[in-house]
Amino acid sequence: MRVLIAVTHLLGAGHLTRAAALARGLACAGHAVVLVTGGRPAPMVSLEGVEVVELPPVRVEGTAFGTLLDADGGPAGEHHLARRRRLLLETFARCRPDAVVTELFPFGRRALADEFLALLEAARARIPRPVVLASIRDILVAPDRAAKVREAGERIAAWYDAVLVHGDPALAPLDASWPVDTELAARLRYTGYVDEGVPCPPAGERRGILVSAGSSAAGTGLLRAAAEAARGTPDLGWRILAGHGVPDAVLAEIGEGLPAGTIGRSRPDFRALLAGSALSVSACGYNTAVDLLATGTPALLVPFEAGRETEQRLRAERLAARGLAGVLPEAGLDGAILRAAVRRSLAAAPPPPHGIDLGGIDRSVAIIEALAGRTARPPVRGQSGLAGLRAALDAAADEGRRVAIWWRDDDAVAATPALDRLLALARAAACPLLVAAIPAAAEASLAAALSGADPTVSAAVHGLAHANHAPAGAKPAEFGADRPLGVRAREAASALSIARERLPADRLLPVFVPPWNRLAPDLAAALPGLGYTGLSSVPGPSVPGLIRADVDLDPIDWRGTRSLVDPEVLLDRLSRRVAEASGPIGILTHHRAHDAAIWAFLDRLLPLLARHPAVECLDPRHLFRVPAMDAPAPAWPCSASGLRARVS
Repeated sequence: MRVLIAVTHLLGAGHLTRAAALARGLACAGHAVVLVTGGRPAPMVSLEGVEVVELPPVRVEGTAFGTLLDADGGPAGEHHLARRRRLLLETFARCRPDAVVTELFPFGRRALADEFLALLEAARARIPRPVVLASIRDILVAPDRAAKVREAGERIAAWYDAVLVHGDPALAPLDASWPVDTELAARLRYTGYVDEGVPCPPAGERRGILVSAGSSAAGTGLLRAAAEAARGTPDLGWRILAGHGVPDAVLAEIGEGLPAGTIGRSRPDFRALLAGSALSVSACGYNTAVDLLATGTPALLVPFEAGRETEQRLRAERLAARGLAGVLPEAGLDGAILRAAVRRSLAAAPPPPHGIDLGGIDRSVAIIEALAGRTARPPVRGQSGLAGLRAALDAAADEGRRVAIWWRDDDAVAATPALDRLLALARAAACPLLVAAIPAAAEASLAAALSGADPTVSAAVHGLAHANHAPAGAKPAEFGADRPLGVRAREAASALSIARERLPADRLLPVFVPPWNRLAPDLAAALPGLGYTGLSSVPGPSVPGLIRADVDLDPIDWRGTRSLVDPEVLLDRLSRRVAEASGPIGILTHHRAHDAAIWAFLDRLLPLLARHPAVECLDPRHLFRVPAMDAPAPAWPCSASGLRARVS
């Protein structure tokens, strides 16, 4: 099944976080997902495994949701909005989805109605028509005019098959915040809360106060009160986390005089910190509430209530009514008030078991599958494994389609028997290869091996030293967002310089391959200025100035046996990608980690792919070549994402 999800977050990143979690859930179930985002980049939101198309961004100032601004803070004029609509419709036409999901619209995002309605028109005109669903959180902002309710109801009746309500009606039925008539009620599908399922550490002694103020600048008042409270009671062990929407200068001013490490930015290991805290002090956005329910952490909630915002107050009150949290008004909050409330909360009884449904991802996937009449399965002739792959390739040949394949291997440092076997396999299969080498660890023998390899073997820059700089408990990353951009940029520049010294000049491509396939967006944006022209990772957003080609078919079971993933699963997934006909297919290997089972699998797979008449094995030198301005358009998009073409 092919699914297109359209989401635009205007203030914080909560809407994008929820939509991305749903997209990853669908991808894990075997479906091809395109996530079209229309807000500013959100570095803390995981988009792994999903094709992302970024529209020219819009945002708002404060709670003025009717006044759209562009990335520079100026009015988002008709030309800007027209570019968004055009790219959205182009993506729909390319994706040919079986299901379309609009996040919040038509219950909100009325300022973007033109682009959402254009998408709905395109969906209605397509044959066969895709299933169309709205995706909303548990609680909406209460409408201030009956006309808004009527307009949303008319649009639901005219365009939508169902409304996914990502909540548990036992805690907050939709009609607690939005009028629900008989027609709307018939379309509602409660999914449970969308919990990303980040594992929590084993329960132990809880210590300290964790303050989190969301991803936008809306939590600045809470940050100031928490900093003031922390100065007066340092013995309580405060940790205060601010979102990336708070300017650095403001954060430095708020944290003046606090002990080192007390205040900082949001972290990827937030749930682990939360699970170990004696008390959480936070606003009551959707994702924060889910984290609290998942960890069972005692909570003091300060709901955001600026403008007409009623959502967080209602959610906080419903949690408080179950004994799951205390509530403190945002208005008039200062350090003294917060200190007193914290001491009361620490002395209160721990929250009871809640029984609230957190299975929103799996249930959402099941609902979409049922409505679309699809489940993840090999799409070709009922066959699986190598037979299914051959059948998929034969079908492509019968249709006159070409299937583009390309191959990347990571972690090269020296000439070894495993590298020799890799190069021999590439030569025997006549399949070009990109070898991602670790510059700081590269030995002279690697340069010699590459120089003697087949001419279609190229090299790329695999980070600097493949060193993990992520904080404890977070996923490993060498170039994540946990260190200053200047430090990371210098290291990336040094990596290219060292690679040019240690690797053959006629083999090296200025292509950056981040270790663990994790790269912070700010460094990605800086790469062109450091001399790089290409980027290869797992599917992620396009980057101006870079040719992107990603991979997402890895035969190694990294989280389990570290041997071969079930080959039937791998081959069936590959068969689906072939049938989708949606862009170059990227295969990732790690020659230093291969065992006999992995080598045997590759010995069967690569010759089959390379010798089939429907397959074109792409040479990395051509894949990452910067096109001349007057050159004809390439056969495949220059910004390519592993298994699906990406829009630059």
